Amino acid sequence: MAFPDLRSFMELLESRGELLRVDVPVSRDLEITEIADRLVKKGGPAVLFENVVGSDFPLVIGLVGTRERTALSLGVQDLDDLAAKVKALIDLKGSGGVAGLLGNVTKLRDAAHLLPRRVRSAPVQEVVWRGDEVDLDKLPVLKCWPLDGGPFVTLPLVITKDPETGERNIGMYRMQVMDKTTTGMHWQRHKTGTKHLEKAKRLGKRLEVAVAIGGDPALIYAATAPLPPIPGLDELALAGYLRGQRYPVVKGVTVDLDVPANAEFILEGYVDPAEDWAVEGPFGDHTGFYTLPDLYPRFHVTAITMRRDPVYPATIVGRPPMEDAYLIEASERLFLPAAQLIIPEITDYHMPPAGVAHNLVVVGIKKGYPGQAYKVANGLFGLGQMMFAKVIVVVDEDVKVNDFAAVWREVALKAVPGRDTLTTRGPIDVLDHSSRGWGYGGKLIIDATTKRPEEIGSAASSRDDQAGDVAQADAVGADAASGAFTPRAAAGLPTFGGVVAQRQTPDGYWLVALDKTRPGQARELAAAFAAHPAAAGVRHLLIVDEHTDVNDLQDVWWTILNNIDPERDVRQEGELLAWDGARKLPEEGFVREWPPKITMSPEVVRRVDALWHVYGLPERWR
Repeated sequence: MAFPDLRSFMELLESRGELLRVDVPVSRDLEITEIADRLVKKGGPAVLFENVVGSDFPLVIGLVGTRERTALSLGVQDLDDLAAKVKALIDLKGSGGVAGLLGNVTKLRDAAHLLPRRVRSAPVQEVVWRGDEVDLDKLPVLKCWPLDGGPFVTLPLVITKDPETGERNIGMYRMQVMDKTTTGMHWQRHKTGTKHLEKAKRLGKRLEVAVAIGGDPALIYAATAPLPPIPGLDELALAGYLRGQRYPVVKGVTVDLDVPANAEFILEGYVDPAEDWAVEGPFGDHTGFYTLPDLYPRFHVTAITMRRDPVYPATIVGRPPMEDAYLIEASERLFLPAAQLIIPEITDYHMPPAGVAHNLVVVGIKKGYPGQAYKVANGLFGLGQMMFAKVIVVVDEDVKVNDFAAVWREVALKAVPGRDTLTTRGPIDVLDHSSRGWGYGGKLIIDATTKRPEEIGSAASSRDDQAGDVAQADAVGADAASGAFTPRAAAGLPTFGGVVAQRQTPDGYWLVALDKTRPGQARELAAAFAAHPAAAGVRHLLIVDEHTDVNDLQDVWWTILNNIDPERDVRQEGELLAWDGARKLPEEGFVREWPPKITMSPEVVRRVDALWHVYGLPERWR
């Protein structure tokens, strides 16, 4: 089912009881965030706030806050159906060999045939503000988290054209409102918007920009999707393919850009590459940590167009799970067939919410030869935005890649530290606060597949080496011939300085919350634990900060994956792998400021608790 605009999707959700209205006054300063955060984490409905303090426009949030609503927004019954649509498009049964693969890939251009259609008039241009009328403060832009540098537009569809080729790009980049006519433009170094700005600078001219807010849910998704570099395949073409019809666009009022005709608002303006950049942030980001202030370009708004009765759509990001987890899963399903074209032994892959997209990728393979797990992982590092992946875990095809606990059991059972782990380096997401350098850091491959004889040394090693392998395996309860591992429960929990909480899992993990007060403390803990009798039967020591709940596996891995550079912080200690997910100190050579985790202010939490019944929202989602 295709939705001509945002409101038609909202109407469907409301008819199904999946969108509720709140008509009492609600603040856009933190209060809406606290309500929305509770709802998305409990699988609750979307909400239309009809009375946002300080704005005449209603705000809707949580539209894709569940897997089911995300599938519905993209016109499929289930997100897995997206893969079937792409398989039909690229015809995986084509001829073999390199020529066959290239022939399949070129069939993706069929999606580009769904070019947008230009219309003469559009709902989004029913009202036009120019000059002194332009006032971003009149929009219900959210301040999401207590330490945010200001209000942020969180669902912007930022439209630019390559100044030389005219190639269009629509991306989703957060925008901090600086004043009535200016925002920041969070174009990171790897983003297409940055490339367009750099070309405009070389040509000595401004870069025209339009920002759509609202529209067909398929286009909102497409702006987040990691599109393959195929000529003619852009976000409007993808949205057209998903909706099954050409996407309507209209020429901007003051910019030479096509904008979505069915959007709710359009911000038109420019970025001047000759202008000094502005301090943007902090921002409570999708990592669950604050992104600290940095310099980014300024976007100057010269006109705002809108419908006569627009609705402002928003989202929030923060500690997972959030709405963005379902958009990420949609991209997984949509691009799985394309990944399988290039790396055919892939059976499935998943980016768990705890890994906030780029920190953890689990991939299942049909294994046929030794070393194949490393071949697949290195291949993934070369596929588009997969270059930002920090940890890749490879498992056998019979393991469900989206079963988080099962995956880590496989790691404990089949991946011997040192033998089946490999550290490398490469590009890292610039939002990663723990990497060795900005946008550059370590990566870790874990081979948790069933091992072939060649992979455990029995085929090529000398007799002495084989004996050593067996002795090491026996020490941790493993069978060197198969790589199997039997964890052993410790008689009692060891005591170490600074440890505020700890527990052992039945599958070979020791989870420790450390109140770190001095340099090197986590490494000292790892070395001491490795020498302790309790370490026998433990494959992985997971060290986290004192604010992490060791009884919550998701919370532990979310903290670990955010707080490590694998090359620096994942170390073999004897027969176990120690993951140092504690904060890093300047005395340890970490020169950047360590950001805080996102938490809501207690005052706002108490206010929302007290007003929940006033909002009219069901108690079960409180």
